[in-house]
Amino acid sequence: MITIRKYTDEDIEDMVKIWNTVVEDGIAFPQEDKLSFEEGKAFFAGQTFCGVAEDSDIEKVVGLYILHPNNVGRCGHICNASYAVDAEVRGLHIGEKLVKHSISQAAKEQFRILQFNAVVKTNVHARNLYERCGFTQLGTIPKGFRMKDGHYEDICPYYIEVV
Repeated sequence: MITIRKYTDEDIEDMVKIWNTVVEDGIAFPQEDKLSFEEGKAFFAGQTFCGVAEDSDIEKVVGLYILHPNNVGRCGHICNASYAVDAEVRGLHIGEKLVKHSISQAAKEQFRILQFNAVVKTNVHARNLYERCGFTQLGTIPKGFRMKDGHYEDICPYYIEVV
């Protein structure tokens, strides 16, 4: 049974582990440096909202998302999100639950648009998920993402109106 809820300090260790695995993979997040526990604590606390996917059968966090403004001022109504799912449970639609929760949460936080700036074109699972959830691709930015091995891939920005 997977439930999505607001994170607590007790979740940070699992969140940092999951986040760092995606960073280390080097194919989805732009970050290159892993988070220490203390850095993770500050990073997650600095977001508008962090949701975690908890498997109640094993009482473990198996995924997370962060939600924060994408810009300021006249564009402050646009937010951004990132998602990470534990590698051991990928393919079980946990990401879809996180995305749907983030759309709802974005509206609760008074954002009007959720935008993804840098979805790697070769990340077909994420792209298919976003399109199933109603996101629209805005175009393609050639060679916008440097992969872990040093080659460049195109990125595809996406957005959805949440209000």
